[in-house]
Amino acid sequence: MDWTRWAGYYVPRSYQLQHENEYYAIRNAAGLIDISPLFKLRITGPDSLALLNRIFVRDLSRLKEGRVAYVAWCDSDGFVLGDGTVLRQGPETYFFTSEDPTAAWLDRHANGMNVTIVDESRNLAGLAIQGPSSAKILIHAGAESIRELKYFGATFTSVNGIGFWVSRSGYTGDLGYEMWPPAERAPEFWDMLMEVGSGFALRAVGLKALDVCRIEAGLLQKGVDYHNASRVLTREQKSIPYELGLGWMINLDRDPFVGQSALQKLQQPAWNMVGLEIDWEQTRGLYESKGLPPLLPTEAWSISAPLYRDHARQHQVGYATSGTWSPVLKKYIALATIERSYPSETVQIELAVEHSRHSVDARIVSLRFYDPPHKRAPVE
Repeated sequence: MDWTRWAGYYVPRSYQLQHENEYYAIRNAAGLIDISPLFKLRITGPDSLALLNRIFVRDLSRLKEGRVAYVAWCDSDGFVLGDGTVLRQGPETYFFTSEDPTAAWLDRHANGMNVTIVDESRNLAGLAIQGPSSAKILIHAGAESIRELKYFGATFTSVNGIGFWVSRSGYTGDLGYEMWPPAERAPEFWDMLMEVGSGFALRAVGLKALDVCRIEAGLLQKGVDYHNASRVLTREQKSIPYELGLGWMINLDRDPFVGQSALQKLQQPAWNMVGLEIDWEQTRGLYESKGLPPLLPTEAWSISAPLYRDHARQHQVGYATSGTWSPVLKKYIALATIERSYPSETVQIELAVEHSRHSVDARIVSLRFYDPPHKRAPVE
């Protein structure tokens, strides 16, 4: 009975009373996730690449057929509107998925171009199978062609007469695949995968477990770690790609794209996205000082937690946006935005215990807390 809304659909936050079994399925076996609410666009035509390069801050000119790219796009002031993935399905065909509807945005910038934009959101479902056993399950189901897929590679395949595109990608930081079958056959496809996967401890997974995994992988969530710039009111609520750790995808030395001139002036941002490892001994000590057992967050949190220069909490240097206890890492971790000029490797994060505000040490680390080798390793 734990449901939430996503893009006009009801989706399960957890299939069981608690989400821990679903989380461990992803990390130790495999989990199957319904990602159908994502918006799905197919862009075709001689000018399809030119349109995408006009929209995205990332240059897709070198994206080969059968490859996927992580992309972001900005408004004319260089503020991030969203992020998503682009799969090149053919010489002039691209498949674009995102959390927000973007067809109108693409159409607005396609004026005068020989390009066709088709919204496939209702025609195609989306299923993600994630975890160390995900490849074995798909191969046992009949998708032999995935053996050859490299990380962020994609191919068209079929299982039991159901044809679909599949990419070696996902939102968990683990080995995994995202599949886009016809919507009318998606329930049949789901049931078949669950039956084949029963011998591999496959479980259906909801959004709670997915949220823990994406924080461990250091992956951003729109509306939590950053906001769509068109839906907020102040500059403080907006972000440029450099502030989100996305500067690596920007190529300013190319044909004009939306936000290019603004980003050329914003290459020295004031903020930086980092990972935090929160000191567990100090956290436990705060609870014990109140005569209480330490309280671990049972699920990921997404509230703003101030970061300070010292325990006096007189000078704020940033804020954490989401965090969780990582069962696989045995660490209390968070994603945070911090002043780029902050000189120390340790910051104080605010923590409330029994209605009183305190702070504990948090070590600044890489965003990528969990990055297992098998995510990129060849499939046996």
